[in-house]
Amino acid sequence: MPRFIELNNSNLPSTRPVRVYYCDSFVSRLRGLMFQNKLELDSGILLVQSRDSRIDSSIHMLAVFMDLGVIWINAELIIVDKVLAKSWRLAYFPKKPAKYILEIHPDRIDDFRIGDKVSFHEI
Repeated sequence: MPRFIELNNSNLPSTRPVRVYYCDSFVSRLRGLMFQNKLELDSGILLVQSRDSRIDSSIHMLAVFMDLGVIWINAELIIVDKVLAKSWRLAYFPKKPAKYILEIHPDRIDDFRIGDKVSFHEI
C-alpha cells in the first residue's frame, strides 16, 4: 500500500508543505522517479535509508527525464545538503551523511536551506 506523508520546513512555516511518497523499500528506492515525465509542484518522493551515510544516500539520475530539486536530510531531520540534479547525470553525493533524500520539483528547492529542520506528518 503506497504511503504518503506531508513534509514541512519547520524553519519556514509559511512555506507550502510538500506531499511525498514515502519510499522505504529497496524496490521503491531503486525506481525513484525513473521514467517519469512530470512532477507536480507540491509533490515528490522521500527515499528512506536505514542510517545516515554519504554512500547509501547517493542518487543517480539515469532514466530520469527531468531535473529535480534534491535535498538530503539526516536522522535528526536537519537538511545537510541540497542540489539541483540534472537529468541523466551519473551520480550525486551529499556533502554530509544523510538518511533521507527528498526529490521535489526544481522550483521548490529554494523553500529549503541547509541547516533547516523539517517535519513529517502522515496524511
